[in-house]
Amino acid sequence: MSTTAPRILLAGGGSAGHVSPLLATASQITRRSPEAEVLVLGTREGLESDLVPAAGYELVTIDKVPFPRRPDGTALRFPGRFAGTLRQVRSLLRDREIDVVAGFGGYVCPPAYLAAASLGRPLVVHEANRRPGLANRLGARRAEAVLTAFDGSSLTGARRIGMPMREEIAHLDRAARRQEAVRRMGLDPALPVLLATGGSLGAQRLNAAVAQAAAAFIEAGAQILHVTGRGKAEGLPELEGYRVLEYVSAMEDAYAAADLALTRSGAGTVCELTAVGLPAVLVPLPIGNGEQALNGQDVVAAGGALMVADAELDADHLTGKVLPLLRDADRLQAMSAASRAFGITDAAEVMADVVTGVARRA
Repeated sequence: MSTTAPRILLAGGGSAGHVSPLLATASQITRRSPEAEVLVLGTREGLESDLVPAAGYELVTIDKVPFPRRPDGTALRFPGRFAGTLRQVRSLLRDREIDVVAGFGGYVCPPAYLAAASLGRPLVVHEANRRPGLANRLGARRAEAVLTAFDGSSLTGARRIGMPMREEIAHLDRAARRQEAVRRMGLDPALPVLLATGGSLGAQRLNAAVAQAAAAFIEAGAQILHVTGRGKAEGLPELEGYRVLEYVSAMEDAYAAADLALTRSGAGTVCELTAVGLPAVLVPLPIGNGEQALNGQDVVAAGGALMVADAELDADHLTGKVLPLLRDADRLQAMSAASRAFGITDAAEVMADVVTGVARRA
């Protein structure tokens, strides 16, 4: 093993929920320990295949081998395929003399965790959701540190540090940036702004409800910044005060422009909203294992957000409930303070220090 510069393997990928905190952590490791060598393990299919090289980090890919959920041909092939990825990662750890493996969840983490265990390399696990996934449940059993974005994790020994995120978001001063950001979005700084987004892939029910309610919002003296998701903007109304974008690369600009957000409650989104103190109406994804509803529970309880079921979100709900809230500056200010009090802004720094500390001790 290395006795000088720490050699670190960051494992995770597939979705932005895994890749974004991984890259935020990598950035802080590089900044705080410039001598550290950082390598990323991912797949060819995930977002990491584009985002990791673009961020300047070396990406090593292995096959995506999901655990089978039914007894079929895929299940029969699984043991051999998984053993192959395990051998690949074990060779990688030996050849690159990796000191520590830090996992963020996703398909690449089980072979990374098991390979590290077989070679006696220490593990650090970060779990984004209140309800942990299978990969991190596996890794947490022998991890030296188990770090989470939320309290209440079922992982043994878990400690909440928040969600690693880009500095531009974590340390955003919304009040100082608001007027400039609103103008940049083509809206009027004198009028309140609702940010509506279902994430990079969009959310059909949210998109439809917002488009149907847009005219009523404008008539009431409010504006909407609607981030639809890629390929989802076609056919939406063209109205002054209703700004439609398929994608925003710098979400800090959207957060700075907004007075209230209408969003899904993915772990990354909830943590970013609370870090910047943006009041929100959360609409949990109605499929999956219910983790999105769990992710939003604590900030709703703290008073920083409201939650509405996906089936209840329509234009009438937006005009009857969300529009009056958007126009209530005093209530938004109280919600903003509650949201900000719940948020954590230094998770990437803490995660970086934990990972490099474990690597140096190794």
